Amino acid sequence: MLNSSNKESPSKPQPINSSAVKASAIKQYLIVTGNYWAFTLTDGALRMLVVLHFYQLGYSPLAIAMLFVFYELFGVVTNLVGGYLGAVIGLNSTMNIGIGLQIVALSMLLVPAEHLTVVWVMLAQALSGIAKDLNKMSAKSAIKTLVPDTDNAQGQLYRWVALLTGSKNTLKGIGFFIGSGLLTLVGFGQAILMMAVALTLVWLLSLKYLTQDLGKSKAKPKFSQLFAKTRAINCLSGARLFLFGARDVWFVVALPVFLAEQLGWDHYQVGAFLASWIIGYGQIQSMAPRLTKRLSGQLPDGQSAQRWAFSLSLIPLLIAVALWSGLSPTLALMIGLIVFAVIFAVNSSIHSYLIVSYAQADASSVDIGFYYMANALGRLLGTLLSGWVYQQAGLVACLLISGLFIFIAALISLWLPRHNDLKNNHLS
Repeated sequence: MLNSSNKESPSKPQPINSSAVKASAIKQYLIVTGNYWAFTLTDGALRMLVVLHFYQLGYSPLAIAMLFVFYELFGVVTNLVGGYLGAVIGLNSTMNIGIGLQIVALSMLLVPAEHLTVVWVMLAQALSGIAKDLNKMSAKSAIKTLVPDTDNAQGQLYRWVALLTGSKNTLKGIGFFIGSGLLTLVGFGQAILMMAVALTLVWLLSLKYLTQDLGKSKAKPKFSQLFAKTRAINCLSGARLFLFGARDVWFVVALPVFLAEQLGWDHYQVGAFLASWIIGYGQIQSMAPRLTKRLSGQLPDGQSAQRWAFSLSLIPLLIAVALWSGLSPTLALMIGLIVFAVIFAVNSSIHSYLIVSYAQADASSVDIGFYYMANALGRLLGTLLSGWVYQQAGLVACLLISGLFIFIAALISLWLPRHNDLKNNHLS
């Protein structure tokens, strides 16, 4: 008989170093956020460069806005398919593909001036739109994979999502300033070249340091699952569509054209004002977790989204009444835009947190991609309506449609789960 003391002892599992795991997650979060920030700066700067450059060439504001139709249209498809790709090939791959496509889009604008036609710029913007939504979907989905799927981690998830979303809009506004500044200092071509070189360096660092297979699904999702969503995700996506359609229906074309035509602002004043508004809006988004916690004492749920949306729906209607009644348009717009920025920013942050929280831990990019597809569709709808409605009926009509859209978003939010419905989903 063998002596039991001589038996080979089974190897004990090595304890998990929780501090090392947390440090690794934070490192990856910083890399993802850094990628997103660098991309956002170039995206905002590129938009301002295109707007101001073609304005100088004599294009009307509505014609300039149409240059971005492909940018929004391709975003709809990219978010839907990009979420599937993220689950299949990994979020590190989709994020790096997005940065690479943005470099190609910038390079397309380096052609001689005589070849810089409207069609060519629209194609470059189409690539840029695909790149932007791949990058955004990857960044938001990556956070889901880096935060433990537990009750205690939901507060951290909310803070990280709010910081990423808020900082993105702040940097987009800074990008507006960078774009207009570079156009003044070095001209269109040199500005594009500088951004392409800078983003190439970021891309090379991302290829080296971003974790392989980040967010890759353990089981390959079926393509048919792109449309098979839970009620919570479907309702939140519908609310998101109308929320962002409501913003862009008056903000994208109608507002800047009104400021130029009716208030006599030059295009530098318009650009600086819009940039400042977006920066302030982004700062409020970053502070949303502290604000909502102070008001309700708990994490947001479907009822939070509903209440903030109903409050927001009143703001464009009040601005429209003020303009229609003959009050100072400058005063009405400045006060209205400040209030709108605060409430809209909180709405947007709550939505961004809820979709990341609702998304399945495995293949989260599929759910988040579907949601941002609805977001892109809302922006596309708002952009098209903004030019057409303003041309036909003016800014007041755009504001009325905005209020209606937000009211619809609030009604859809009535079907979103409450805390009591989500005890098993870590939201109670």
